[in-house]
Amino acid sequence: MQLELINLQREVGITFIFVTHAQDEALALSHRIAVLRAGHIEQVDEPAKLYGFPRSRFVADFIGHINMLDAQVLEAAHGHTRLAIPGLGEITAPPAPGLTADVKGAFAIRPEQVRIGLHSDVTELKNHFPGEVRNLLYSGDVTVYKVQLAGGQMLEALLPNSAPGRAEFFKVGDAVRIGWRHDAGVFLHE
Repeated sequence: MQLELINLQREVGITFIFVTHAQDEALALSHRIAVLRAGHIEQVDEPAKLYGFPRSRFVADFIGHINMLDAQVLEAAHGHTRLAIPGLGEITAPPAPGLTADVKGAFAIRPEQVRIGLHSDVTELKNHFPGEVRNLLYSGDVTVYKVQLAGGQMLEALLPNSAPGRAEFFKVGDAVRIGWRHDAGVFLHE
């Protein structure tokens, strides 16, 4: 039905306004999305930009699943941002315009951007930390792992179930490492 609506809109050449609470449908069907909060527009953007670069905690949390960690800016350089995460330590994040040292906010990263593995699987990443699998949810094409880090933070990581004959790579209680690229995620001001 989604493809039919897209093709119909293309054929007729008119603007559609589609009102929904189903974020997946909004992302799939839209050229631009407006996220409303208490009757006010929080952010308007293309679906990929809205999903990948939310401008507020509300938008980040509203569109899809996301890991959010309290953070404080240590350094805002041209090519990167160094953040302090309570209980975790320092991480490197993408640069963000207008940031200065000591600004508080949150570091947000999507579960599909978080890699989970054994020690050697993630140590080449700039941001990597030990943790323990606390829960997992098999969804057919992916397994969602909830990993508790040493500082007590819980992060979700997605692992595609693409290996033949194998759907569960880690079990509850397994020691793992999680990590993400230095250019993944986004810092959100308070």
